Amino acid sequence: MLDGTSALEKDRQDPLKAFRDRFVLPEGVIYLDGNSLGAMPAGLGQRIRDVVERQWGERLVRGWNEAGWIDLPARVAAKIARLVGAGDGTIAVGDSTSVNVFKTLSAALALRPQRRVILSDSNNFPTDLYIADGLARLLGQGYELRTAAAAEMHEAIDETVAAVLLTEVDYRTGWRYDMAQTTDRIHAAGALAIWDLCHSAGAFPVHLDAANADFAIGCGYKYLNGGPGAPAFLYVAPRHLESIRPALSGWMGHQAPFAFTHDYTPASGIARMTVGTPPILSMSALEAALDAFDGVDMNLVREKSQDLCDLFIAEIERRCPMLELVTPRDRKQRGSQVSFRHRQGYAIMQALIAEGVIGDFRAPDILRFGMTPLYLSHADIVRAAEILERVMAESLWDRAEFRIRAKVT
Repeated sequence: MLDGTSALEKDRQDPLKAFRDRFVLPEGVIYLDGNSLGAMPAGLGQRIRDVVERQWGERLVRGWNEAGWIDLPARVAAKIARLVGAGDGTIAVGDSTSVNVFKTLSAALALRPQRRVILSDSNNFPTDLYIADGLARLLGQGYELRTAAAAEMHEAIDETVAAVLLTEVDYRTGWRYDMAQTTDRIHAAGALAIWDLCHSAGAFPVHLDAANADFAIGCGYKYLNGGPGAPAFLYVAPRHLESIRPALSGWMGHQAPFAFTHDYTPASGIARMTVGTPPILSMSALEAALDAFDGVDMNLVREKSQDLCDLFIAEIERRCPMLELVTPRDRKQRGSQVSFRHRQGYAIMQALIAEGVIGDFRAPDILRFGMTPLYLSHADIVRAAEILERVMAESLWDRAEFRIRAKVT
């Protein structure tokens, strides 16, 4: 266990400490919610001003060619590919995570036309389940969404399953699937694996190609720090690229979008999974955010994130025994977050935020804390634990204003 002094020594030896300067962090705030919305990278405001005032303001529509807007999604995709273990030309950037779930899932189902079951985790993030259920109802013909608990997932994968849609890291508890092992089980049953990387990409090394994944999706605004509503991304394994035909056949996915022909011919490769005009302002912000990962060893990120998790768990269990840990203690079984349970979780989190420690709450009773090693220190973690201890010891949460639910929790 680290006390305040040893935490400072650990920080002095931290090989990632210089990367903190790549982010803008408010004075007096300990930010433990990067798993919901990443901190703003330094210089991003200047980048956006340039896009708005010079590229758009001065060049107008010429910006598509002269400022390279048309190639921006491909540049961003290449930067994400390095972080998720994907080869060249397998990542497309654009749309939201929900839309990308629809695109990849519909493509996967078309590759297994004799099967009618979509299988997912019963605790998966709701948007994945909503989209899967909606697609099954849209298709009709006996398609259905089936769910199983994580502990029963391998047994639930049978010969009726066309595609398995799983989030690598549970958004509430931080529990993590073994991607390679689970993908092997999916393939053994003749099904296809779709991985949601919203709580993985940018948090630790991901190995899509090595795990033999078929498809993946992920967002740009959590650990990738692309800003609120940043574009999402999707992955298609090279072996599927030329055989899939997208259900959303938008003009940017056409072989020759500016030929303006009436018939749709899919573009070659990953470009066929794009749909409409790329959002240049938000895409530019995401590109600038990804520059913060230049020179970053993701293995060091993983090691530090787990050190921070271990430290936070030890400090909170010592100081706040009334909080119940729901995150796995085993490093191999968790992502980059720590979650505790308490029946007054929402009010506790609001009181903690009022004291300068920002985490978040997930219904019905989860206090969730994201560990983002590029801008968090060991001293931050010890200080956050001290403040949470005071919130609990002095019942600072027990105030009427902290029980009022905001629209966003």
